[in-house]
Amino acid sequence: MTSDDDSIAYLAGDTGRSVEPGDRAELDRLRALLADPAAWEKPPPALENRVLAAIAVASGAHPSPAPRARSRRFRPGLVYTAFAFAAAAVVAVIVTVTVGGTGVSSTQFKAALAGTALAPAASGSATLTKTTPGWRIELHITGLPRRDDGRYYEAWLKNAAGILVPIGTFNQGPSVTLWAGVPPTSFPALTVTEQQAGRSQASSGKRVLTGPVDLRR
Repeated sequence: MTSDDDSIAYLAGDTGRSVEPGDRAELDRLRALLADPAAWEKPPPALENRVLAAIAVASGAHPSPAPRARSRRFRPGLVYTAFAFAAAAVVAVIVTVTVGGTGVSSTQFKAALAGTALAPAASGSATLTKTTPGWRIELHITGLPRRDDGRYYEAWLKNAAGILVPIGTFNQGPSVTLWAGVPPTSFPALTVTEQQAGRSQASSGKRVLTGPVDLRR
């Protein structure tokens, strides 16, 4: 493995340094980055602390207080090279967070819901998004009155055989978040029923909203 001193010297232009073949390509990419004049502009005094704080926050660590100024002078080339390394680290952290978090598009489907004879004025829509814990279902509805005193609404996913999987209960809209442990590709219909506490936990059959999941993306 190429030593840190050899890596820094190579980046500074000393091509005679011993660099492992596997490290050379990465170092050449960093040299191209350092060749950009913008990388050599003198940063404002507060930027160092902001960069270190950003790295600490992204890594889950707590930023340390800024060190006191030292009396000895550093060579500008090494100072700016270190700054470039810190900037590259921040970019790497940001890319990692973006790819590992919300930056990557998740599998997502939509559903349009229509009111039944029990709730002809009701309508709604749902967005079903695949996540690590399960399918998050954002339900948006209008025209359903609030239910209390043991009465509530329950949402279900249903497959072609008529098997129902409960995905959550609520009292009113307009916005409700539900969760499903089964994929809509296998259970491609969404229904909402009116339920009564203390009775069977199965569907009452009193459907107020229903609609297919659009499996096109």
